[in-house]
Amino acid sequence: MANKRDYYDVLGVGKDASAEDIKKSYRKLARQYHPDVNKEADAESKFKEVKEAYDVLSDDGKRSTYDRYGHVDPNQGMGGAGGADFGGFGDIFDMFFGGGGGRRDPNAPQRGNDLQYTMTVEFKEAVFGKEAEITIPRTESCDTCHGSGAKPGTKPEACSTCRGSGQQEVVQNTPFGRMVNRRACTNCSGTGRIIRDKCGTCHGAGKVKKQRRIKVNIPAGVDDGAQIRMTGEGEGGTRGGPSGDLYIVIRVKPHDFFERENDDIYCEVPLTFVQAALGDEIEIPTLTEKVKLKVPAGTQTGTYFRLKGKGVPKLRGYGTGDQHVKVTIVTPTKLTDEQKELLRQFGGLNVEPASEQSEHHESIFERMKKAFRGE
Repeated sequence: MANKRDYYDVLGVGKDASAEDIKKSYRKLARQYHPDVNKEADAESKFKEVKEAYDVLSDDGKRSTYDRYGHVDPNQGMGGAGGADFGGFGDIFDMFFGGGGGRRDPNAPQRGNDLQYTMTVEFKEAVFGKEAEITIPRTESCDTCHGSGAKPGTKPEACSTCRGSGQQEVVQNTPFGRMVNRRACTNCSGTGRIIRDKCGTCHGAGKVKKQRRIKVNIPAGVDDGAQIRMTGEGEGGTRGGPSGDLYIVIRVKPHDFFERENDDIYCEVPLTFVQAALGDEIEIPTLTEKVKLKVPAGTQTGTYFRLKGKGVPKLRGYGTGDQHVKVTIVTPTKLTDEQKELLRQFGGLNVEPASEQSEHHESIFERMKKAFRGE
């Protein structure tokens, strides 16, 4: 026993350390040297050394004996290598990540899973909002057995193998000592229960698959990719646990004429050369109505005009975005001889203007016509 390190040195605490100090140091070192986290060659042996020291110093009786006699023969039941009871690595992780060092009750209520549903809406439906009804498949608690899985009039029994704990302990003697590993009970599959007479509706599962119709309120101003959370509309819980949530992901179809950027709307309208040169008042389609826009003389192609408050209602807060109108000057494609001559005189040009029709400008007119029709 002379080659064993002092347990206080192993944990890095003084001999007057409190129980809380010992526990805190152990948790830190066990996390550091856990073989699932630390891949160094000696990590496992250090982990076991730390566990052995903690098993002795966390027990008042063992600690008192150790303080008086130091390391003793393992056959005497002290915390030497032969007498230490190493719990399974999973128990250590339970302590760190939510288990609190105790075993989880397999019969405790369990929350149902969350669900996700993708919903496609029209461009204007996203702008102004709507109420829709969707159908989703989900599991719900069985109405026949009320989620127990047992035939009405009967109830599940505690597993005789694990005594309702849902875990089995497997003890192995190794050169490092006695190892106790805990795993899911093979007899009850970790549930801690045995159902002798299963429910005829759910066949012992306690849940059934159903199609559920849900009303969804899509708020005005919702944008592509937004999520709507509906509490309690997910999968049903187990053993009386609460249901999960339903997350509805919104996908917005593009519009032929309007484009959206945050709360603002953008569109493109054509102008003739004469309108741009002399100025004009033109009619512009918006999301709700047609409005007049004054175009000043000498307007250049690519100029933007703002229609204040003609955009998208703000999803969170008050107010509405704006509509931005880009004007594009359309070159005439069919001219009379007199018009051509006038243009030559105006521009001082001797070259016949190109007569090819612009598909881009034609498409602007078509999209604008649809917008005026409210499409």
